Amino acid sequence: MTQSPEPGSEEQGSWRGSVPEATATDLENLLGTGVSAAQEQLHRSGGFLPFALTVQNDGEVRLVAVSPADAAEGSDGDFDADAMISDLTALLRQNREDFRAAAVVCDILLVEEDSDAIHVAAEHRDGSVFAAVLPYSANAGTQTWEFGELAADASEPAIWVD
Repeated sequence: MTQSPEPGSEEQGSWRGSVPEATATDLENLLGTGVSAAQEQLHRSGGFLPFALTVQNDGEVRLVAVSPADAAEGSDGDFDADAMISDLTALLRQNREDFRAAAVVCDILLVEEDSDAIHVAAEHRDGSVFAAVLPYSANAGTQTWEFGELAADASEPAIWVD
């Protein structure tokens, strides 16, 4: 995992320069909105279910959600996050003509860091992809959430694939 470039840094400028300006704006909008929505749910509920965001053809950002499936037999979870992510991806694929960019946001475990993280995988219809992770942990002393550094992550297209 590599460190995310700081806004305005030379490294970020090179990423932005590798995709059309409108594409970079859409992907960054999805990343920022996804992280903010997940953080809000953490503060409000102590967790969040996988969800998706789309940038409609007219530029409007919309939230996409699916109902949780029951957890697999023998697991200790209340819902099957992998099934929800699969359902979200299938729904986005079916309706991809209605939007120009999409992102799937989920809660993951960073094994090497032994930390939970918000994961946002954004994709544009022009083939550009961008993903990032934001580690977080609960601070029992202050009963607040503490967030680490936003970092870029590898991602493969999942919506505009055939």
